[in-house]
Amino acid sequence: MVKSLNEAMRELLVRVSETAILPRYQNLTQSEIADKGKNELVTVADREAEVKLAEGLEAILPGLAIVGEEASEADPSVLDGLSQQCWIIDPIDGTGNFASGKPPFGILIALCEGGLTQAGWIYDPLEGRFCHAHRGEGAFIDGERITARTTGQTPPIAGISTLFMEDGLREKVQHHIAPHYSLVDIPRCAAEQYPRLALGTNDVSIFNRTLPWDHAAGVLWLNEAGGKAARNDGSEYRVDEWDRPGLIGAASPSLWDELAERVALIS
Repeated sequence: MVKSLNEAMRELLVRVSETAILPRYQNLTQSEIADKGKNELVTVADREAEVKLAEGLEAILPGLAIVGEEASEADPSVLDGLSQQCWIIDPIDGTGNFASGKPPFGILIALCEGGLTQAGWIYDPLEGRFCHAHRGEGAFIDGERITARTTGQTPPIAGISTLFMEDGLREKVQHHIAPHYSLVDIPRCAAEQYPRLALGTNDVSIFNRTLPWDHAAGVLWLNEAGGKAARNDGSEYRVDEWDRPGLIGAASPSLWDELAERVALIS
C-alpha cells in the first residue's frame, strides 16, 4: 500500500509539474501574478496546479477532505477539513521565487488524520527530487532511506525566518539567538528548507508562522529522518493548530534542545 501510494503520488506530482507549473516558469506575464498581501503572491500556476492536484488526490484516495492553500484563501471554511482525515496541498511552495523566475520552489502534499500528519511528500519540479515519509517508517529521497546529518560546523548554521515576527520578537531573536549561530539566507520555501535540515546544509531553523500547507509534510519527513521538528515547547506539531505561532526544526535532537532553550528565554 505504501509503495503504491508513493508511486501514485510521484506520478501525480510529475504530471502536474509538467502541465501546470514548469510551462509557466520564467514565462509569467504580470497579469498572471497577484498580491495576496502579507508578503504573499499567487500566480495562475498556483491555482491551476492546486485544482489538478486536488483532482488527482481524490482519484488516489476518494472521499477525504481537501485543504488547499488557495482554496482556503478563497473560502476559510475549507480549513474545517483539518479536523478530519484530509489531504493538505501547497501547489507551489516558494511562489515568490517562482514568480521571480528563480529557484527554489516545490510542491508539498500531506495526508493527515486526527490533526497529525500520517504521510508527506515534497517534490522539487526543477531537480526532480522526491522526498517522502510515512509515520513510523522512516524518511526517503527518491526511494533511498536517509538519516539526517548536521553540518558539523561551529557555530551551527541557522536559517531563521523573522519575516512574520512582530518587531519585539524579531529584535529579541536578532540580539539573543542569532549571535550563537552562523546565519544564512532562508530560501523562503519550506520545500527546500526541510531538506536542508536533513542533508547537512543547515543545522537549525526557526519558523514563526506555521501554516499547515507549509509545514505538515516537512515536519513529518524531518522527524522520520532522525532530525527534530516540534513546537517551541517541545509539543508535537498539529495541523489543526495552524494559527499557533512558533516551530523549531533541527538536524538533530541535541541541536533542537539547544535552540529551544534559547527561544524559551526570550518568550
